[in-house]
Formats: sequence, C-alpha cells, structure tokens
Amino acid sequence: MNNIPQVRLGLIAVSRNCFPAALSIRRREALVAISKNLYECKITVENEIEARQAVADVKAAGCNALAVLLGNFGPETPETLIARFFDGPVMYAASAEGDGDLFDGRGDAFCGMLNCSYNLGIRSLKAYVPAYPVGTAEEIARMIEDFVPVARAILGLSGLKIITFGPRPDDFLACNAPIKPLFDLGVEIEENSELDLLAVFNKHKDDPRIPQVVEDMKKETGAERNRYAGVLPQLAQYELTLLDWMQEHKGAREYVAFANKCWPAFQTEFGFMPCYVNSRLTGQGVPISCEVDIYGALSEYIGVCVSGKEVTLLDINNTVPASIYDRSIKGKYDVRHNETFMGFHCGNTACKLLKDPHMGYQLIMKRGLEPDLPEPDITRGTMEGDIKPGDITFYRLQGAADTGVKAYIAQGEVLDVPTESFGGIGIIAIHEMDRFYRYALIAKRFPHHGAVAFGKHGRALFDVMQYLGVRDISFNQPKGMLYQDENPFA
Repeated sequence: MNNIPQVRLGLIAVSRNCFPAALSIRRREALVAISKNLYECKITVENEIEARQAVADVKAAGCNALAVLLGNFGPETPETLIARFFDGPVMYAASAEGDGDLFDGRGDAFCGMLNCSYNLGIRSLKAYVPAYPVGTAEEIARMIEDFVPVARAILGLSGLKIITFGPRPDDFLACNAPIKPLFDLGVEIEENSELDLLAVFNKHKDDPRIPQVVEDMKKETGAERNRYAGVLPQLAQYELTLLDWMQEHKGAREYVAFANKCWPAFQTEFGFMPCYVNSRLTGQGVPISCEVDIYGALSEYIGVCVSGKEVTLLDINNTVPASIYDRSIKGKYDVRHNETFMGFHCGNTACKLLKDPHMGYQLIMKRGLEPDLPEPDITRGTMEGDIKPGDITFYRLQGAADTGVKAYIAQGEVLDVPTESFGGIGIIAIHEMDRFYRYALIAKRFPHHGAVAFGKHGRALFDVMQYLGVRDISFNQPKGMLYQDENPFA
C-alpha cells in the first residue's frame, strides 16, 4: 500500500559572484556523477532572481526535496531564500577543498557554511544540516542518502491525516494530549465516534470482498492450526470498513494513520478484538495505534517513513523476572537486569515481526468481559507471539500539556529469549534503561506507549525531531552523563 511519500530529490549549486562559478558547477557535476536518482538543476544560483528560477526548475522536474550545494563560499541571501521559495524539506552541504589548486581553485565553502546557517536562522527557515556538512563529492553523496529518510518523514507529515475513533477508554488519561501541536506540525486530524465506526461496519456485513480477505487471512494465520479462525469473517469485514473509510475520508491529504478505540465496549458491540486487523494494516504501512493514542499513531507513522518498514506500538510493560534473567540473559548478553524489560501489546504487531505468529484471545479482557465462558468469544482476534530478535529503536513524539512537543529516542535490541508470556511481546534491552526510565520517561511524564522501529534508526529520528522544531529530545544517556534531575550522589 502506498502510504508514504516517494522522495524525488533535486540538487541546486550556488556560487558567490566573487568566486569562480565554474568551481561550483564542477563540484555539482562531480556529485551528480556519484549520487543516484538526483535531478541536477543547471542554474547556478548567484542572485535572488536565479534562486527563484532554480526553484521553479526543480519543481517543474517533480522534485519534492532539495539539496543545496555550496560549491564555493556561496551567496548568503539567495542561497537561504531557496529554502523559503521551495515548498519541501531542504538540506545544505558545502564542498571541501582538494579538487584543484588553492588559488583559483579554493572555494572557502567551509567558511560560507557558517554564514549560510546564520542567514537561515535570522530568516527563521528550517533546513537539514548534516552532522559535519562539509565534504568531498563522495562524502556529500552519503549525506544525501542520510537526508532521504528524514525528507520522507517531513513530506509524510505534511500530507498526513490521523483518523480517530473514540472516545478513549475510561480512566485512561495516559494517551490524552492536546491536538494543537498536530496542526503546528502540519498534520490534520479527523475525530469520530465509536458509533460512527459501528454504523459503517454494519453496512459492510455482506460485502462481497469479505471471502477474499478471509482467504488472505487464512494464509497468514495458518488456518489449519488457528483455533479461532471462526472470527475471520468479522475481522475481514472490519478491515474493509477501515480501508474504505480511509479512502473516503482522506480528503485533500495523501496519507493516513488511525488511532482507534479497542476496548471495552468494542468487544461487546463488534464481537471481537481488533488487534489482528490493526497488525495487518500497520504491516502494510497504515499504522493503527491502540486505545485512541493519537501521538502513538503519529510516532508510528514517522517510523514507517524513516525505516521504510513495519513498525509497532508497545507498552513499556513489565520487568523481566530474575529467574529468566539468570537463566537466559546473564552472561549471554552484555546487559544488567535493570536494563531489560518486556514490551507488550495485546496483538497489534505484524505477523512478519513475530517468531511464531498465531491468533489468540485477549486474556486480560476475557477476565472482565466473559469470565464464565470456557472458551473465548468476543475477546478473540489478537495476533500473538514473541517478537523476533534484533536491533530496534524505541521512541515517541508526544504532545505536552503546554501544547508544545517533546520526544525520546533510545536504541536497543529485542533479545532472543523466550518471554514465557502472552500477547505480542518481547524482552527488550536498552543500555542504562533504569536511569532512562526514571529520569526521562517518568520525570518528563511520557505515557506507557512507545513506538518501535526495527533497526538502528536513532540518527534519522533525531534529525526528524530537530527539523520539526522539537527542542526537548531525551535519549538513554550513558553512565557518567547525568540527567537534569538525576541525583549525583545516587
């Protein structure tokens, strides 16, 4: 499903008129020869008119993201006005010396990058600047590769609508946050009632597409070993309901994520758990967060754009018993006991991310909704299994009470250790997790839901948050680096 943008990157070189324009052109051509899928604007910008012309050229070529190359010192005003004229993410980089003599061939872009940054600041213009933004053609080509996932996330958010079906469950303030920051980020939101969803779900009862979806679900869940396959027609009906709503309600936006009510009235009125459908659509690039967690859906969508792969949303749920740690982790992994925890949700994680995916029922819900039934009925529909081991990035972008935003990012791994529990669940290790838990997650009032991208994506996620203007970004600080409120005598 095409629910994230395709980045079409353009390149504009700039030149200060007292430096040889040929130097910028030569360096631009060297970069284009290395960097693939990069549209080369042939207008070398030296003044404001050329800045407008160059932007018009890359727009006409279909570019939605832009790299600006200081092939020499660069014209401070025109080069930064490019970011104003261009409606999309922009990065700046400067050419290092070494491709010619240091008389006529010296560009001084190392110096010019400072003034470029200063001028971007006084014009309040956003731009992506690499960690060390000066390099050879080969080095700048790698900077551009790093920029692509950041640009994809920025473009995605500018075209995103988050559709919600609520209200949130009672006594569940944890996922409640102001929606104004969403608009500040360029995201649209459509809030609906659970009754709206039920009404349109009922209209899909005899949808002729249901059998085809059921067959696809059977292939994915292994119908021959699926004890709860009888619920698949209802789940297929629900999936089609959401997909149709997505197409009919995206309006002027291009991309969609959902934040949906999933308990407790959902089970009594719909007759199943929605988790498996949530997992299927999230696996197709349309995140569906649990419990009307709007910022969870937002975080998941950012992760899809950055990683280009499936993500999930997990509770920072429970500690790892000492017996499991001593038996399966200690001495095998370089992590302390308090650096581990279990990430869990009822069953919203895509099958391909689980070691032994199988359909189940929500044990916690069954206790309250159908305690006397020997077999589950309305609590069927979860997708369960231990999460596959490997590198992860645990992160969240969160609205704050003052209508600002804050975020955290921590890289870690899912350990190849049986959880001995239920749901979609994994044992996660993050270095210095105990301190991160106390002085970032608790101290800064983050809720229990965290988004999980599979792989090491911390750098790109951090760059996205900075581009969005998030100033409060927490991370799992190494030992010896104190958090703001951490007791130095602990």
